[in-house]
Amino acid sequence: MRIIKARDYNDMSKKAANMIAAQILLKPNSVLGLATGSTPIMTYKYLIKLFEDETISFSDVKTINLDEYIGLNKENANSYYFFMCNNFFNFINIKPENVHIPDGTAEDLEKVCSDYETMIQENNGIDLQILGIGNNGHIGFNEPDLKFEAVTHCINLDEETIKANSRFFENEEEVPKKAITMGVKTIMNARKIILLANGSGKAETIFKSLYGKIDPALPASILQLHPDVTFILDKEAAYLL
Repeated sequence: MRIIKARDYNDMSKKAANMIAAQILLKPNSVLGLATGSTPIMTYKYLIKLFEDETISFSDVKTINLDEYIGLNKENANSYYFFMCNNFFNFINIKPENVHIPDGTAEDLEKVCSDYETMIQENNGIDLQILGIGNNGHIGFNEPDLKFEAVTHCINLDEETIKANSRFFENEEEVPKKAITMGVKTIMNARKIILLANGSGKAETIFKSLYGKIDPALPASILQLHPDVTFILDKEAAYLL
């Protein structure tokens, strides 16, 4: 495990983008696991800049997103598909067929989950997985639980997560209560993982994830067992370390 302490959010984002770019330069057909939310937005902006500068190309890259809300279609401004297109995919040369995000509007959601796992295996797994972390320690949408959910599955979102995500919606009532998410086993099978965190509100969770016991009550704690994981933290998120 590596811990990189950045000066601020901007520095954290630039360091993350440089590591992702290095992965693409070393393996142009990399399979990248991507995250949504406010944390990786600037990282995506830096990657777009590297593409525009012709430092990297996404022409052979495949992406697999961590999660999606259940019930929101692709055109919904709060769907993760919409988020990824408007913050990243629309500005790079990735092929549409190489973009993978769970379909939260399908009738058979269990089949969506099963097919998603099959798709990941058919692409020989994820080379580099990007993660954020919730205030309650969730990674993807794997909420604190009595057990670690293994593979891609449907999940009921915790009240804390719904409240945290309500900043993206008109009000808390509009936040979906369910989502599809990669499971912990799927995430842990990625060959490399980068977790990003910024802000003092994440500091205690980061400390416990790194140095506390491995416990499903704090899903990110499982990352202690991964052979190649890097935490990139701004000064505020790292202040307890």
